[in-house]
Amino acid sequence: MKKYLSLLLIATLFFACKKDPKNTKLSGAVFGTSYSIIYDGETNYQKQIDSLYYVINKSMSTYQTNSDISKLNRNESNSVDAHFKKVLATSKEVYSQTDGVFDPTIGTIVNALGFGPEKRIERLDSLKIDSLMQFVGLDNVRVADQTVIKKHPNTFIDFNAIAKGYAVDVVANFLESKNVRNYLVEIGGEIRSKGTNVEKKSTWTVGIDKPNFEGTQSVLEAITLHQAAMATSGTYRKFQIDENGNRYAHIIDAKTGYPSKSNILSVSVIGESCMTVDAFATAFQAMGIEKTTSFLENHPELKVFIIFENDNKELETLNLNGFPEA
Repeated sequence: MKKYLSLLLIATLFFACKKDPKNTKLSGAVFGTSYSIIYDGETNYQKQIDSLYYVINKSMSTYQTNSDISKLNRNESNSVDAHFKKVLATSKEVYSQTDGVFDPTIGTIVNALGFGPEKRIERLDSLKIDSLMQFVGLDNVRVADQTVIKKHPNTFIDFNAIAKGYAVDVVANFLESKNVRNYLVEIGGEIRSKGTNVEKKSTWTVGIDKPNFEGTQSVLEAITLHQAAMATSGTYRKFQIDENGNRYAHIIDAKTGYPSKSNILSVSVIGESCMTVDAFATAFQAMGIEKTTSFLENHPELKVFIIFENDNKELETLNLNGFPEA
């Protein structure tokens, strides 16, 4: 009887002391955008994560004059770190798979059109674009030990279309190294999740924005993201309008040097690596619906959601390769 009472007392104390699971939530500004991190546990990793952001910025920010990539672009130094080499290696893989559609060396043209960190070229005509295109081509950039060699000194490398996704992976991998089993990491709309939201006792739910050219934000669809990464590329926030009222997006066709002509407004891609889906989201914007659909027939690992304008200027959506339904 005493033994039974002792066990009952221990069990009562255990359940009385057991707390509901709590999340730690971190948020702020980084890479010219915002971030939000939610993970289970009460240990605050803000300092460690800030340190990771600092190192990545120091490596690949074209907006920091003393970063490795800025020095490389100015031909002052060709020394790079492991982060740079990883992003360049993945960029080359996607560059090859998309036949050059995804190309970080298009930064030369991005700057000239006024979408990048460098001063735009006024009265940019076809002759000037053609002259700049000789410096475009990721196959003209290679790694040698701890250095990057550019075939053309005027080649400008810009990892803007892949670096945020890479940073998401870096933070997620850091959390996993600390045995965090449930998390959602988001930087500028690029996301990676694992496990569940232990505080809400539910799966992670993320939203896909409705394309709004006037700058407002609203959710078109909300989906469940389970142990995967998702990146979105949209043309409805970063664009320019010429004197004739034509809208030009920041997605540049690496084959021609001109802004891509496409009815696609937004592409969301789900896969295992946020760095990889970040790059493919940009590539699919430039490729258009027909080429993207054909490409995905041989890439079942990528799930894609496209928002586009039909001939009547109405919004339509397209789910490819089993992208989760709302």
